Amino acid sequence: MAERSFTLLVVDDDRRLRDLLEKYLMEQGFWVVTAQSAEEARARLNNDNIDLIILDSMMPHESGVQFIQKWRADHSHPKYNLPVLMLTALGDVENRIEGLEAGVDDYLSKPFEPRELILRLHKLLERVYENRFPNKLIKLGKYIYDVGREMLYHGNEIVYLTTLEGNLLKIFSAQPNVVLTREELADKLGLNPSIRNVDVQMARLRKKIEDDPKQPLYLQTVRHRGYVLRPN
Repeated sequence: MAERSFTLLVVDDDRRLRDLLEKYLMEQGFWVVTAQSAEEARARLNNDNIDLIILDSMMPHESGVQFIQKWRADHSHPKYNLPVLMLTALGDVENRIEGLEAGVDDYLSKPFEPRELILRLHKLLERVYENRFPNKLIKLGKYIYDVGREMLYHGNEIVYLTTLEGNLLKIFSAQPNVVLTREELADKLGLNPSIRNVDVQMARLRKKIEDDPKQPLYLQTVRHRGYVLRPN
């Protein structure tokens, strides 16, 4: 999978959580290395080609915040500015501010939904490694379409798409803001090139992503020309 070009360092003193995260993230296509302490994390960062750190906030001897403060301060290290996603059981504002001031890029509170973790990782990696990250996320109001995974999300929930609906959204996402004729769409979908066939699929897809399918904001009709996808 495309994400294999990214290596994640999971730092957590909870062995069970480390193992679960390692297994899940590997299944999602990432390379994963782990550390149970700040000291071990430093060794990993010195010896492995890490792209992003998933860091527990509460660890014995040296907390996640203390670790990242020291790490960010060492500008002589070539990896001092790696992106950091912090996992925390602390939900109050002061602890989040402390982490952000220390150099944390994003937060996720425990317990968390695994799919939300993946979405946050995608966004963070895409922002930092735009040229390396192939999976583009397209925002359509309350929905997000992950181009690489060909999946539509509403919040943390996956929205079911039929094969034709998924293929149609994939076609539009490859050329946002470009008008596609019904004939082009029918050809790409492998449908009989009738206006009715394409219009039926468009109507079905609009029901999945538009608040008001009769007045679409994202899958718009261009009079006498065809259809166009207009992301946020």
